[in-house]
Amino acid sequence: MCNDKTRHPVLAVVGPTATGKTALGVALAERFGGEVISTDSMQIYKGLDVGTAKVTLEETHGIPHHGVDIRTPDQLFSVADFCAMAGELEQELFTRNTLPILVGGTGLYVQSFLYGVRFTKEKAPDGLREQLAAELAEKGPEAMYAQLQAVDPKAAAAIHPNNQVRVLRALEHYRATGKRLSEQKAESLPAERPYRSLVLGLDFPERVQLYHRIDLRVDKMMENGLLPEAELVYQNRERFKTAAQAIGYKEFFPYFEGNAALEDCVEKLKQASRNYAKRQLTWFRHMDGVVWLDAAAPDVTEQAVRLTQDFLAKG
Repeated sequence: MCNDKTRHPVLAVVGPTATGKTALGVALAERFGGEVISTDSMQIYKGLDVGTAKVTLEETHGIPHHGVDIRTPDQLFSVADFCAMAGELEQELFTRNTLPILVGGTGLYVQSFLYGVRFTKEKAPDGLREQLAAELAEKGPEAMYAQLQAVDPKAAAAIHPNNQVRVLRALEHYRATGKRLSEQKAESLPAERPYRSLVLGLDFPERVQLYHRIDLRVDKMMENGLLPEAELVYQNRERFKTAAQAIGYKEFFPYFEGNAALEDCVEKLKQASRNYAKRQLTWFRHMDGVVWLDAAAPDVTEQAVRLTQDFLAKG
């Protein structure tokens, strides 16, 4: 049986987009001799820098950031892949007496790793994936999401209706095994969590502050070359399947097709980013044990340092 004396410590900095997670993660790594493991499902892709708000070399302050630029955009990368990678990194960092700091807003990555979700290797029956893809093309995403709601309402509630990859994956699991994906996830949790963790959440007391920062971030992205990056994804949308469905790229497809004005697409991206931030907050607020900090507080870093000191002292 594990106890707090034998479980390795892991720190995490989570929260919605544009709350300053990167800067706080770096500051804590500098203070406690840590290294960052990115928990952003899009920053893994090489060449997609602006639309993913990828950490820059200057922002890292020389702190190693693992899990960034590790795949080309035509490669798939699942939560199971992330947990396997992060598990190996945690072991390696522990042998160097280095604190792993998870930083990012992909709640599924953070929760699956910290909760110790066990992933099984399943092979779908031949032709099932193609059959589902054909159904999607014929019936449309709304009909497929309705199917998922009918057979596995819990899984459907955790997946955005527009996330076709995850909708089809959940339907594939159900048709291949006869089991709901939500049931499989519940069965995959160990009796005890593998790590001793402190999860710091960043948010603003007023939602309008967060939305203002998101709007400013989108404007900055446009200045920094988001449009040509989005066009690259558009031109390769059949190969870059994950990126083609990602916020930051798909909003510009109507512009490239000549069906929408650029300003309208930018506004659509701002709205999509605000909606995504709400979904991130919902996810992290359902995780137990998150310690929430006011991202606008002038002493937010000092608060995080004190909490981390107390956490490490109890080990």
